[in-house]
Amino acid sequence: MQRIAIFPGSFDPFTRGHKAIVDEALSIFDKVVVAIGHNPAKRGLLAIEARKQLIEKVFEGDSRVEVSTYTSLTGSEAQRLGATTIIRSLRNATDFEYERTMERANRHIFPELKTIMLLAPAEVEHISSSLVRELHLFGHPTAELLPEGININDYLE
Repeated sequence: MQRIAIFPGSFDPFTRGHKAIVDEALSIFDKVVVAIGHNPAKRGLLAIEARKQLIEKVFEGDSRVEVSTYTSLTGSEAQRLGATTIIRSLRNATDFEYERTMERANRHIFPELKTIMLLAPAEVEHISSSLVRELHLFGHPTAELLPEGININDYLE
């Protein structure tokens, strides 16, 4: 039986930190689905399809990584995909408090789903999508915060 995990988030944009978490999750699971949650009421830096294309490029050639988009509850998407585990990343104590609350809510609604929290490696723990968006907005380079070979300008509308 294949062990499948879902790594949900907005990934606006997908960063080196996100990639580090997927790489770590691949050492535990047979397949990781990077699931881009889509809230049509929110306007992000990158369109949802651009985020999907960016992540697919990062993991091009790795059949263990799949990218999906969804508008339902994360637990419902996990069930649809056959995932048994939700992956969440922690950069600091603030992330832990938020993720612990989400884990409890998910466990209440979807008791069969497990959540594991992976610590961001020290070299990327300062990176967040909001930092990348802000630096981009003010014209500062973002290449060192994004996965190798990714230029955010290639994905803007």
